[in-house]
Amino acid sequence: MTLPASGTISLNQVNVELGNSGTASINMNSAAVRDLFGVASGAISMSDGYGQANVTVATGGAITTSGNYKIHKFTSSGTFQITDLGSAGTVEYMICAGGAGGGSGDNGQGAGGGGGAGGLLAATNYSVSANTSYPIVIGGGGGRHSGNNSGTYGGAGGVSSALGISTAGGGGGGPNNLGGASGGSGGGGGGRTKPGGAGTSGQGNSGGSSIGDHGGGGGGKGSAGTTTNGGNGYTTSISGSSLEYAGGGAGGHNNNGYGAHGGNYGNAANFGGGGNGDPEGSAGGNAALESGGSGVVIIRYLYQ
Repeated sequence: MTLPASGTISLNQVNVELGNSGTASINMNSAAVRDLFGVASGAISMSDGYGQANVTVATGGAITTSGNYKIHKFTSSGTFQITDLGSAGTVEYMICAGGAGGGSGDNGQGAGGGGGAGGLLAATNYSVSANTSYPIVIGGGGGRHSGNNSGTYGGAGGVSSALGISTAGGGGGGPNNLGGASGGSGGGGGGRTKPGGAGTSGQGNSGGSSIGDHGGGGGGKGSAGTTTNGGNGYTTSISGSSLEYAGGGAGGHNNNGYGAHGGNYGNAANFGGGGNGDPEGSAGGNAALESGGSGVVIIRYLYQ
């Protein structure tokens, strides 16, 4: 991982640090060796390599460390700039789009469906390029329906993108008597037994069907929505702590309540969760619970 800080440095150790076979031929005048030793020109002494490591160096987002990993968390749009690329030449990422808002209920008729979670993709060992700027876009959460008895869908979540990869925003929860919208994860169906919307393959799951006056739950990354409950989210420790993202919004109930949200963090900002569906008979519902949560991008790599 790092050349010795004192004593003898062998060519075998230099090769390994550069990602080569330990017995490979090595040119001490090569750009890779000069970059590792920090000597741009002239003679290179093995002592120049004391404590040096061929690690990735990058800027952008809120930067933290956990163990041997450096973590870049983007909660708003920006740029991930790689200025030096380690021997692995890869990063780990999670890209989560914005969750959708819940659909409207209809007083005395039925409740709205929960919003679908934002689409989520995650991978390890993803190849990146040195001296490259990668634009990062964070999708916003979809707005809730426009009010009680409005017959309107929850707003779709915004698209997130990073490293040339995009994820779809969540599909809006269906209003009473209409099915949920498609998206990264689909919105739940509105009351009166309507289907949930479809999710995007690999990014999320479908919303749940409504039953009677109850709205269906929005789909989540981990599972589809059910009648009234949102689908489970995706749990990962990429940030250094175990957290759940992209849970589906709860369906509205006909008694002014909600089913269960599919994620531990609900529709909190930068968790990509869907908003809850509007309960039947409510005076417009709870706006704080019915809007979708914004997305997030997290990138990490070995830095020591």
